[in-house]
Amino acid sequence: MTDSVLNIVGGGMAGCEAAWQAAQMGIQVVLHEMRPQVETFAHQTSLLGEMVCSNSFRSDDDEQNAVGLLHWEMRAANGLIMSMGDTHRLPAGGALAVDREAFAQAITDAILAHSNITVEYGEITELPSEGRWIFATGPLTSGTLAEAIRTETGAQALAFFDAIAPIIYAESIDMSQAWMQSRYDKGETEEERTAYLNCPMDRDQYEAFIDALLAADKTEFKPGETAGYFDGCLPIEVMAERGRETLRHGPMKPVGLTNVHNPLIKPHAVVQLRRDNALGTLFNIVGFQTKMKYGAQTDVLRMIPGLYDAKFARLGGIHRNTFLNSPTLLDDQMRLKSRPHIRFAGQITGVEGYVESAAMGLLAGRMATAEILGIPLPPVPQDSAMGALIHHITGGAEAKTFQPMNVNFGLFRPLEGVKGGRRGRKDRYKAYTDRAKAAWTQWLTRSALDAA
Repeated sequence: MTDSVLNIVGGGMAGCEAAWQAAQMGIQVVLHEMRPQVETFAHQTSLLGEMVCSNSFRSDDDEQNAVGLLHWEMRAANGLIMSMGDTHRLPAGGALAVDREAFAQAITDAILAHSNITVEYGEITELPSEGRWIFATGPLTSGTLAEAIRTETGAQALAFFDAIAPIIYAESIDMSQAWMQSRYDKGETEEERTAYLNCPMDRDQYEAFIDALLAADKTEFKPGETAGYFDGCLPIEVMAERGRETLRHGPMKPVGLTNVHNPLIKPHAVVQLRRDNALGTLFNIVGFQTKMKYGAQTDVLRMIPGLYDAKFARLGGIHRNTFLNSPTLLDDQMRLKSRPHIRFAGQITGVEGYVESAAMGLLAGRMATAEILGIPLPPVPQDSAMGALIHHITGGAEAKTFQPMNVNFGLFRPLEGVKGGRRGRKDRYKAYTDRAKAAWTQWLTRSALDAA
């Protein structure tokens, strides 16, 4: 191994983005991926960049939403993940959803075709003592490697439980009960305004559904497992346990929708499904991550009007995710303090979400490239979405209570001269995004890596 070659472990979104950024700048990259030799609970294919929990990158609004701003910054940096996401996007109102398999296939094809990238399949089980490395193994890091990381850091890796939503065959959905409509008819085209499939419930149906959900057989934790859930991916059963109305104010809220089959009656609750592929043959149930056992899952979900005869392409499930206590273990370049030739990137660093994980891969790839080329890299501006995230995970967060975090405006430095409160929120968010775009554009120019 030489210091001029960048080794990246993990072929998910963070690893692929890091590899792409470095390779585009002339660096020779070896991308190590353990699948298909070593499988995981969540993955269904051997493709690089596979999406497992959802097919959505969430809001694409780069003026009023922090994750939309992160989309903008990644596009400005010629990110692979956003490019493939845009190419294979599906109608989803104001969100960016993608055709899951076509997206992963396109990423795989791009990585395999790049002259500066070599893909090696097989498990890396130890932290190397030399070379330049980025570990982007994600929340499903293999047990052997996770143990090697724990041994090196002397700290127990933190963990939380993450859940996956079911996917249903479109042909099995009863459209005499369901209808197509985005909430508040949001979207510029008819396709966008009808991006979601809606299944209505009256009060009695909702109450019966909650009863069945609470009584259903569920996957239980193993003895000694005490990890909590990430609030952004709570199983529906956990939400129901917090109160019978919780789901009606969450993924089953009935607002902004009119039942075309019975427009004069307002649904008590609505279950939404979003297209999962370009063909429109698969739909995933939005916000319905679950830990119900398979038999109970099909029984309970078939209580939803329109899904009485639903056929499932994939049932939901729960798995344990591992992440580092990054504020303690990583420096501001995402390097392991005890072994600075090793960087970490992606969800294992304590960011949550596909976009956030890929963004940290983008930064790690650029940082490693600058180091290899001997080019001083300016600090990532804290006023950008990228900078707010990396600052949070490498020192801004409280180490004792560190938990996975989505990008949000609460991570940004306060603004001056912009009023707070609900009335001023629109102006405040626009000011955040304007400031971030200027800072990020300046950083890309000053870093000069694109011209290296």
